[in-house]
Amino acid sequence: MYAVVDIKGFQYKCEAGKKVVIPRIAEAEIGDKVVFENVLLISENGDVQIGTPTVKGAKVESTVLSHGQNDKVIHFRKYRRKGFQKKKGHRQPFTEIEVNAISK
Repeated sequence: MYAVVDIKGFQYKCEAGKKVVIPRIAEAEIGDKVVFENVLLISENGDVQIGTPTVKGAKVESTVLSHGQNDKVIHFRKYRRKGFQKKKGHRQPFTEIEVNAISK
């Protein structure tokens, strides 16, 4: 059984027992239970339910495992023959969750 969930504007395929890396959830602490109710699709043994836009009454329950930052992303600009160079970078924060259960 798996579900496709909308989390902060991104769609993730979730299965019970699997770990998923999502954008940072600032209000969640490590070990907290988080419930996602924007379930777009549920598939169980070949039976697929597609929401319009979401599946009514469906939810995905998960536990927060850790918070962290991804690798550094470099943004580099250069104008040739002008002597102009600009280098910027940032690290995107993330939250790692483990999916506990998917319910209809």
